[in-house]
Amino acid sequence: MKKVILVLAAVLMSMSAMAQFQFGVKAGFDMTNFWGSDTKHGMQPNYQIGGLMEYKFNDKFGISPEVVFAAQGGKFNHQTFNVNYINVPVLMKYYINPSVAIDFGPQLGINVYSKVTADAGGTKTTTDWKNATKAVDFGLGLGATYNLTEHAFLQARYTLGLTSVYDGGGDVKNGNIQIAFGWKF
Repeated sequence: MKKVILVLAAVLMSMSAMAQFQFGVKAGFDMTNFWGSDTKHGMQPNYQIGGLMEYKFNDKFGISPEVVFAAQGGKFNHQTFNVNYINVPVLMKYYINPSVAIDFGPQLGINVYSKVTADAGGTKTTTDWKNATKAVDFGLGLGATYNLTEHAFLQARYTLGLTSVYDGGGDVKNGNIQIAFGWKF
């Protein structure tokens, strides 16, 4: 009888712990640019899509790592810079109330695609830019999550790049304003 009670208690405790975990997917619209003393790039519309996990320590604090494909880049004169990343933000969450959380944390980006498209009098030329950009990008994200329902949520975030995009140096970093809709399972 003791063994049955212990097994039942272990099952109930593990179910309780699993209730604190949620997995989800998200997609969104981004406005991206490069910033720094060596650049004057304009904003460029882009997108993001990915998955996330959220663990709530208690009613006020949680953590949410994500894996997101993000199209990023900027525009300068007649050139469009596309530098796409697999971003892995790890966000600490502070719940103001059950529906609203402030999100803050570091982000690691892995460069998967870098191209420059130049438009000279209607003729577009695309050049591979991978050798001129760094393979890894570090940044910090700050934003908020609004839980519309138990499953649906909206996010708004700004991610500030901390490392130069260019492999050859220079003060050119990523900037990313994100608006996303998601669904937790």
